[in-house]
Amino acid sequence: MGKTVRKVRVMINPRSGPMSVLGRLYQVFEKNWNVEGVDLTYQISRSAEDGREKARRAIEDGVDTIFVAGGDGVVNSIGGVLVGSDTALAVIPTGSGNGFARHFGISLNCSEAIASYVNSERRAIDVGTVNGKPFFVTASMAWDAALVKHFEKSPMRGVLPYVFSAVYGYFEYVPQPVDLEFEDGEQLRFDKPLILTVANLTQYGGGAIIAPNAHADDGLLELVAIPKSAANVFSSLPHLFDGTLTDNKSVTTRSFSTLKVKREKPAPVQLDGELMDADADIEISLMPKTLNVLIPSA
Repeated sequence: MGKTVRKVRVMINPRSGPMSVLGRLYQVFEKNWNVEGVDLTYQISRSAEDGREKARRAIEDGVDTIFVAGGDGVVNSIGGVLVGSDTALAVIPTGSGNGFARHFGISLNCSEAIASYVNSERRAIDVGTVNGKPFFVTASMAWDAALVKHFEKSPMRGVLPYVFSAVYGYFEYVPQPVDLEFEDGEQLRFDKPLILTVANLTQYGGGAIIAPNAHADDGLLELVAIPKSAANVFSSLPHLFDGTLTDNKSVTTRSFSTLKVKREKPAPVQLDGELMDADADIEISLMPKTLNVLIPSA
């Protein structure tokens, strides 16, 4: 289990699943983590703000690891409080996309994930920000934001509803010109962007790999941009799921650490599966190795 894990807290959201499921997770925690040398405690998160406040108190209490059960949005909410602290985040994936868990190879079976952390390593990973708001997985500013919105509304999960969400989002999406300026002065313009994503990790979620070359701790973010056309929609979707999207000649990629985005008008931005209202002008930057995470050992 390692000497770094001594005071462990499990953040439980009663809305994250039936009580029978939560009860099973409790049993797995008790079996694997309630052992000599570990101070294991549980706390109920009644709301997003309640969870963040309790995470702040956990840091003050000297908790070295917080387990969070949820999808990328919940991970972002609690993990955002841990940025810059010594407290590590351990993710139990119970969401729809689980891009964070998929990137790090964390089992999507919750019981297996909990047990796998017994043998784990502590790593510091990079954190991206959009106008100061942190993200760990992706930030999207075009059709890819509309796509996520529809996917989150779907009662089904997997590749097929992702494709349906992409089609619905495509017909609703109205592109606007976007100007980009990187830290080295390079400028790019996309008149009608279809996909405009900044990735810290490889995944959108749901098995869709938007940035196969992204690394969690290389001090860089990855831009992935595709212009809007019907041909690009149908040619790009299959490659989202086999890790070859960026091999397409219509895809623009760029590694960077800071980026200024100028749009004609405000529009929502997707951060780790959640939509955030944003001004027309956006500043994206990287905070290198500012979030401690537990990663199950291979």
